[in-house]
Amino acid sequence: MRIKKNDTVYVLTGADRGKTGRVLHVNLKKGTAVVEGIRMRKRHQRPTQRNPKGGIVSIEGPIALSNLALYSSSQGGPVRIATRTLEEDGKKRRVRVDAKTGEEI
Repeated sequence: MRIKKNDTVYVLTGADRGKTGRVLHVNLKKGTAVVEGIRMRKRHQRPTQRNPKGGIVSIEGPIALSNLALYSSSQGGPVRIATRTLEEDGKKRRVRVDAKTGEEI
């Protein structure tokens, strides 16, 4: 998997194209992610103990992983990701790297 929770991502397509946000949740079965401040939807909520007033609240909706790219602050934009296996002290470890520069993400 290339995009994980707490990654900063760049939206490639859709109404929120060009925006960046932090990944809150990834659903591998559906191939979607929930990104902070992206694809905001209105939800009518009845009063509860947590929210005694109820009313209309804004929540983030899921967005397809194919419409997201990892955002690199050093590059100043979206980057393509490749994986590389490193061997340290006899242990293998898979890391994500920038496909162009080869720097570890």
